[in-house]
Amino acid sequence: MNKKDSSQNERVAWTGIAGDFALALVKGAAGYYSGSKALIADALYSGADAAAKLAEILPWRGGGEGSRVRKPDSRDGKDKKEPLLSVIFAVLILMGGLQIAFSAIRDLTSGDLNSSGEHALLTIFLSLLVKEVIFQYQYRSAQKIGNGSHAAYADNHRFSLYTSLTVLIGVAASMLGGYTNLHPLLYLDPIAALLAACLILRKGYLLILSTIYGKKEQELPHEDAANFIDTVQKVHGVIRVEHLKAHEEGRYVNLQVTISVNPRISVIEAREIADCAKKLLQHRFVHVGHVHMDIVPYEPGYPYKTNYELTDSELPTLLQ
Repeated sequence: MNKKDSSQNERVAWTGIAGDFALALVKGAAGYYSGSKALIADALYSGADAAAKLAEILPWRGGGEGSRVRKPDSRDGKDKKEPLLSVIFAVLILMGGLQIAFSAIRDLTSGDLNSSGEHALLTIFLSLLVKEVIFQYQYRSAQKIGNGSHAAYADNHRFSLYTSLTVLIGVAASMLGGYTNLHPLLYLDPIAALLAACLILRKGYLLILSTIYGKKEQELPHEDAANFIDTVQKVHGVIRVEHLKAHEEGRYVNLQVTISVNPRISVIEAREIADCAKKLLQHRFVHVGHVHMDIVPYEPGYPYKTNYELTDSELPTLLQ
């Protein structure tokens, strides 16, 4: 991935963050004026989604000099970013989720329920449309870049869709209960808010886990690793790429590569070939962090055995 692709990747990420923050503000305002706890919970989930993404991409550290995050260390491939922002956002997300949950439980126990307005339902439909447009743009752009982040976009979008659909059902049922004077339907709005609060708490909990233990590595599918294989095979001296695994960790991709070289060359020459392939990968793909290279001698095997492998003691295989 060149610099153009890297800037496009950052632009795609910031588009999603800006979209989530905008949706959070719009849904929060509509939920406040319509009295829908479920829509407020949906707004908080969008804000939590944006905050989690912001904590991942912002190059800030927990204080002191060197506030810029460097690329993962070439020896261990780990990101040295301090988790200050992640901790702050995780605490805010958990507090918001608990506040929504307590508010929904209070409404359920008190029985003081109001019908959601039409503006709340319209806001949810529009937010679903905008969210889908942003997701399609992010997903297709990530697939075009080929860094494997489209899987993370799909996973985040799935749970965001679960939250919005839950809120949609609660708001629609509450509005229907107000029109038909069916009081039990009014309970579905705070119930939807309670379910959305559980998803918000889940997001805060996962952010805490990723802060403490680090983000779990995800192996990229074969089609995304094909670009890495093609790049390594272009290095002079590499006969074949025997094995390649690409693991996504945060914003970077760590590679485990096994290449085969001419068995007649020296160990130093083989190491130079491996170093050249490693430098080419890190230069061409700016999101590649740690690259572990293994070298094995090329063994074509029977029936492609070369003449130099035959010894004087070997007898002919044909009958005389």
